[in-house]
Amino acid sequence: MHNYKGRKANWSINEYSQFAFFLSTPSIEGNNGYILVTANGGINQQRVAVCNAVVVARLLNSTLVIPKFMYSSVWRDLSQFRDIYQEDHFINNLTPDIRIVRELPKELQSLDLEVIGSVVTDVDMGKEAKPSFYLKHILPIILKNQVVHFIGFGNRLAFDPIPFELQRLRCRCNFHALQFVPRIQETGALLLKRLRGHGGLIGPLDRYLVGQFGELNMEKSEFLSKKASKYLALHLRFEIDMVSHSLCEFGGGEEERKELEAYREIHFPALAHLKNTTKLPSPSELRSEGLCPLTPEEAILMLAALGFTRKTNIYVAGSNLYGGHSRLVALTSLYPKLVTKETLLSSAELEPFANYSSQLAALDYIGCAASDAFAMTDSGSQLSSLVSGYRIYYGGGRMPTIRPNKRRLASIFMKNSTIEWRIFEQRMRKAVRQTKHVLTRPKGRSVYRYPRCKECMCRTI
Repeated sequence: MHNYKGRKANWSINEYSQFAFFLSTPSIEGNNGYILVTANGGINQQRVAVCNAVVVARLLNSTLVIPKFMYSSVWRDLSQFRDIYQEDHFINNLTPDIRIVRELPKELQSLDLEVIGSVVTDVDMGKEAKPSFYLKHILPIILKNQVVHFIGFGNRLAFDPIPFELQRLRCRCNFHALQFVPRIQETGALLLKRLRGHGGLIGPLDRYLVGQFGELNMEKSEFLSKKASKYLALHLRFEIDMVSHSLCEFGGGEEERKELEAYREIHFPALAHLKNTTKLPSPSELRSEGLCPLTPEEAILMLAALGFTRKTNIYVAGSNLYGGHSRLVALTSLYPKLVTKETLLSSAELEPFANYSSQLAALDYIGCAASDAFAMTDSGSQLSSLVSGYRIYYGGGRMPTIRPNKRRLASIFMKNSTIEWRIFEQRMRKAVRQTKHVLTRPKGRSVYRYPRCKECMCRTI
């Protein structure tokens, strides 16, 4: 157990690798059957699905087959679990609690799972289903057919009510069992080294994010005498999928509307149909309610109002912005020290990750989680939620995060076309929650985002 001695934070990590709790429980053999999961979405949605599947396997005393990742026309990434996470570590770390195998037994591989009724999609179950649902509806399928296949599995397990030991296992999966593969760790360590100006500094979260490569980079540094630079990580959730799905408008006129409608028709056909057949809130109504993603320009104004000067080193995650390079140029005019992974790493260093958006997103995850301060523009995004939770869990209360209230920000931007900068600063600072304070997990909220709870963390003396 980490004590964080000398620190003001009074919460620490339960070292699940010691298995203190589970040593007193019977061994889990997973002999009821097998659980297959094909998780949809990007890397962050898939991470949540994997850990929820771990909990369901324990709940149903079933064996989990290493999850697979669904190919998406949005993400266009063929990466599978082993391309992103260390399989052996995942299996070994969770072995005391569930049984995990790499594939189904041969006698089950030939089954037509759809014909025998063993395929369960997101349509077949509601979001955040309770454990009772799985016991009532899924366990009988496993006992009858020896296997069930979840397809999609996005947010299909509730956060409350969940038995203590299952919630604990969920935390253990997310914060301990899922470690990036060495090539992602190595490139992530190189990214951090350059973000810090080759100062030879190892950050407090580095060993959890990049393993041994953080120390190796420090040993190889030729600039150990140089003071390391601090940096702010900014997650700009302004890719075309987010922009299109929001149904908002961003000042691009008719050309923008046609482009986003065409994208919706291809990638979000159900949403496009709903928009064409149902009266939905107008773009201005959505914006006034804080339901539109912050534009890069709005995000930069927010940072300036919070006191971040032109000298601030800023790392932008999610740099494939809607609007392209011209949008980044506008940002660098105000913040010339703004960088992305594409500007910090050479084309040769990025080449192994080309066409693998999930692996590139893993580098952004590392860059954001290890930052001296982290600013999100959409508190509902999975990356922002997972990163902020990771910083709480391993940061000892010393990792500040900036969380904007988008409704209040929208009010400022929409109603104040002309306003004195001093007044703008005052209003903006009231609208943004910038704090090191670690909130206790509210009931029903994600343990991945709010790990400060008795199932994940404990008070120190």
